[in-house]
Amino acid sequence: MKQIVLRLKQIEEEQRRRKLEPLARYNKGKVHLKQMAFHKCLKKNRWVFGGNRSGKTECGAVETVWLARGIHPYRDNKDNISCWVVSLSQQVQRDVAQQKVLYYLNKNWIEDVVMVTGSKQSASNGVIDYIVIKNVFGGTSRIAFKSCEAGREKFQGTSLDFVWFDEEPPRDIYEECRMRVLDRRGHIFGTMTPLKGLTWVYDEIYLNKNKSDQVWSIFMEWADNPYLSKEEVNEMTSSMSEEGLESRRYGRFHSGTGLVYSEFDPDIHVIEPFDVPTQWQDTMSIDPGLNNPLSCHWYAVDGDGVVYVVAEHYMAGKDVAYHAEAIKKISHDINWKKDKFGRLSALMDSAANQRTLSGVRSVAELFSDNGITVNTHVNKDLFSGINRVKSYLKPVEGKPKLYIFKNCVNMIREIKGYFWGNDDAPVKRDDHAMDELRYYISSRPVAYKDKPQKSWVQKDKERLYRKLSNRG
Repeated sequence: MKQIVLRLKQIEEEQRRRKLEPLARYNKGKVHLKQMAFHKCLKKNRWVFGGNRSGKTECGAVETVWLARGIHPYRDNKDNISCWVVSLSQQVQRDVAQQKVLYYLNKNWIEDVVMVTGSKQSASNGVIDYIVIKNVFGGTSRIAFKSCEAGREKFQGTSLDFVWFDEEPPRDIYEECRMRVLDRRGHIFGTMTPLKGLTWVYDEIYLNKNKSDQVWSIFMEWADNPYLSKEEVNEMTSSMSEEGLESRRYGRFHSGTGLVYSEFDPDIHVIEPFDVPTQWQDTMSIDPGLNNPLSCHWYAVDGDGVVYVVAEHYMAGKDVAYHAEAIKKISHDINWKKDKFGRLSALMDSAANQRTLSGVRSVAELFSDNGITVNTHVNKDLFSGINRVKSYLKPVEGKPKLYIFKNCVNMIREIKGYFWGNDDAPVKRDDHAMDELRYYISSRPVAYKDKPQKSWVQKDKERLYRKLSNRG
């Protein structure tokens, strides 16, 4: 009986000890919602863009340990995992990713540590080649550490289950690592602060220019980290420049001139589609490129004046008849309203009224011939239009006045990549949806604002003026 009681006490003591381990405490009590969104995502190419101290490296290390141990709470687990942790240099590996992985690894799980430099008795002070750990399904898993400074050739030949990029790798190393996970049907993930500007990661991952359904990304900033106090966030914010905050706090990509719509946040402004009530349906807006992409979006407005972009047609190299049929089909599919004559209506750039040398009818007339009435009386002032859109994007009391359905992938891609140029105007590239968004928002009525209250000096001047006028 004493042996049973002693054994129960040992089990209880082991349970208490495990609860105090870093991995057991991870996202318990205080929950980092964006870290958990990363862990729950099942896509094969996941990236966290985060500022310093946002929690991005933490979730990369935990993901690595969970997978290697075979204890991931949201993915299918297996034994004998082989993976790489890729850092920019051996020094960065030692100081960042390696330290984080060791922090979350229980020493009892480690079977062997092989070093590049230093002693495995104090592995955290040296550079680790790989760690062999016990997998809960039996067998062992290997976590190997790689450095980008070694060059692409050092990333060849091995089959892997997954790769974690801690910070942005060169593109050739990224592509080589993708090949390494191919035959095991593995996956990759990255955690990085975008300090290098608009690199391949911006196009390939953030904009997802190839429209892969396996690419996923999320932004983390200081305010997302529940372990940073508001006072600490405010103190760090006040000590940095606006450009520094873009990357160091918010983890945003930036060029030398900056985003036009820096207010845009996919986590806030991009929403799941829903059935839009008929009374919310407003109109379409079209930027009529023919050789360039024609961009058309459907806009709805709720009772509070909040705008929803609910559908899109975006295509190049087709004539007006083709576009008109495509627009009518989408309108039919979403049950979009028509006028009393059974016609659709849309806003369009006034340039659509011009006739080309090769045509006797304008683009506006051709759309009308195909059952779509266009209104070309749009406000084309660039800067006032941009300011109107910015005011709709900026949250007021936590909520913006513009939402975009996630199926409008081309508008989302354009707004992410819409930058100021060196001539204080947006770069004229890939901006077709941006033009017709601006036309639509500019067409909205300006919200009524109370007249500003007159000061006592103004009131006194008016009183004296009336008094003198009455004497006259």
